Amino acid sequence: MKDFTYAVDGSSASATSLAAGPWDPRLQHGGAPSSLAVWAAERIPAPVPMRVARVTVDLFRPVPVADLSIETTVLREGRKIQLVQVRLTAGDAEVTRAVVLKVRTADQPLPDTISLPGLEEAMPEDVKGAGMGLPAGAINFGAKFDIRRISGGFSDPGPGKVWFRQHRQLIRGEVLSPAMRATAVADFSNGISALLPFTEWTFINGDLTVSLAREPEGEWIFSDAQTWASPDGTGSATARLADRRGYFGHAIQSLLLERR
Repeated sequence: MKDFTYAVDGSSASATSLAAGPWDPRLQHGGAPSSLAVWAAERIPAPVPMRVARVTVDLFRPVPVADLSIETTVLREGRKIQLVQVRLTAGDAEVTRAVVLKVRTADQPLPDTISLPGLEEAMPEDVKGAGMGLPAGAINFGAKFDIRRISGGFSDPGPGKVWFRQHRQLIRGEVLSPAMRATAVADFSNGISALLPFTEWTFINGDLTVSLAREPEGEWIFSDAQTWASPDGTGSATARLADRRGYFGHAIQSLLLERR
């Protein structure tokens, strides 16, 4: 098994089996192209020090485990923000479009009364539950992670609380950035907070938005996720994202629910 998700050559990204999702081994997990889009956006120089503050990804159609073409466009270049569009195409079809917002960073001391929420959950080394509740051994996007599950997952319906550590490369030869780590984990929200049996239902997301109040620190990312479902066959999954220091961001997905 190759130890990376994509081999990138210029504007072409060749996907390995580690890009696949749980629904179909021929189709990519949404976290793979979403993280690839973040990587492409972060490679564009900014006029001042900036970081990724928001990622909005629209998954236009199923993304095949195949070669993708990457096209980037700077939509807005400013002294305080940079807005980058990333288009991923498979053959002649655009499969994913992402808009990545970067914001200027600068030292800005705040009053002692202002802080982000801390985390009161068990740390990953103290959690015994592992995996997503799916059969072990699948070579897909989930195999890229060391997973420590407090609650939730495909086998435990309801809100999910899970630690993730991405221990394999997304891009061959490239270091994972904090925003890439956060985006990859964010797309697991619907899986770790499943309301319906995986064997009888699909609940696939058509988009993903991640908002980062600060950059995550370290390798471990915690997701506290919840799914809402509607009888009209739609729903949403939301998550609060944290690291060992505390909460740093939010994620939301729009879901389409269907019986198998």
